[in-house]
Amino acid sequence: MNYSKILCLDDFQPLARSRLPRQLYSYIANGADDEQSMARNREAFGALAFTPRVLQGVAEREQGVEIFGQRYASPFGISPVGLSAMWCYRGDIVLAKAAQDCEIPAVMSGASLIRMEEVAAAAPGTWFQAYMPGDEKRIVELLDRIKAAGFRTLVVTVDLPVQVNPERYAKNGFSTPLRPSMRLAFDGISHPRWLMGTFLRTLARHGMPHFENWRAERGAPILSSSVKRDMVARDHLCWDHFKMVRKCWDGPLVIKGVMRREDAEMAARCGADGIIVSNHGGRQLDGAVSPLDVLPEIADAVPGATVMMDSGIRRGTDVMKALSQGARCVFNGRSFNFAATVGGIDGVKHAVSILRAELDRDMALLGINHVGEIDGTLIRRKGA
Repeated sequence: MNYSKILCLDDFQPLARSRLPRQLYSYIANGADDEQSMARNREAFGALAFTPRVLQGVAEREQGVEIFGQRYASPFGISPVGLSAMWCYRGDIVLAKAAQDCEIPAVMSGASLIRMEEVAAAAPGTWFQAYMPGDEKRIVELLDRIKAAGFRTLVVTVDLPVQVNPERYAKNGFSTPLRPSMRLAFDGISHPRWLMGTFLRTLARHGMPHFENWRAERGAPILSSSVKRDMVARDHLCWDHFKMVRKCWDGPLVIKGVMRREDAEMAARCGADGIIVSNHGGRQLDGAVSPLDVLPEIADAVPGATVMMDSGIRRGTDVMKALSQGARCVFNGRSFNFAATVGGIDGVKHAVSILRAELDRDMALLGINHVGEIDGTLIRRKGA
């Protein structure tokens, strides 16, 4: 693969679109309803501007960061995105190994199609993201499996008590599980590189993909005429369930999907070690505020927690703006999954190198040597 013309993260997207059936591309690219939240995620970065320092001697630049006792080479990582093995052969392992090789954090999705045990063995430092089941017995069983697999850091996503509006997915023929149809068959055949290199290769070597980590037991197959993904009883999950998770989990515990100061304070009181401020990449409640806009008040509310952020990160300047507002680390899901689609592990590593090079260059231009120097004094908000 020639990466000479892939100069920024957004350059991966049109290439991935040309390689994927519309159903799968839609799953990665689209957001909820009218995609207002997706648009706001990007617009929020445009509302912040830098005030660069000069003549600071920036020859000793270092962008490493420590999170939960682990040293990472850069303050960004790979967000959990379900079904990644559908657009990249062994996608969950590809993303986790690329992150490990590049020394950045990666979070494996609970909606993944490769057994968590395989990913943990291939990339032992990977974090695991779980959607909690609706009853305590199944929560304990899932936590026991995650722990036995060897994961140390657990991320609990809390912002999807019900399934989101599938309108845009449905218009493009996507559902979970995928339902066999003439349209699905045609779209697969018309993308032979994906059909042969990912789907048929997976079938031949590993059989039909299933939701392997949704619960402690194996879940539904990805291709089914009738089975629906289990969302039962998630709408009654409450803080008591999170407290139970804390009692059962003895490693770093992160809560993902927090968008309010009050919820961040409650999470800290319930024992969360980290908080990921996130609106699920605009895939959850449409019309929600951007995580970047609420990040400062959340970081201020929980000084003892490791505050992180995802949703909308595309540039090194985005990373710096998020850090200036109180994030310790940021995550990106879509771009790294597009990169995996285009080039597998090498594509993901190239994406990491792009973002890392941008951040290094932007630090020099801002007049700092370490990401710990990035704070609100280097930022002005539009209209201020």
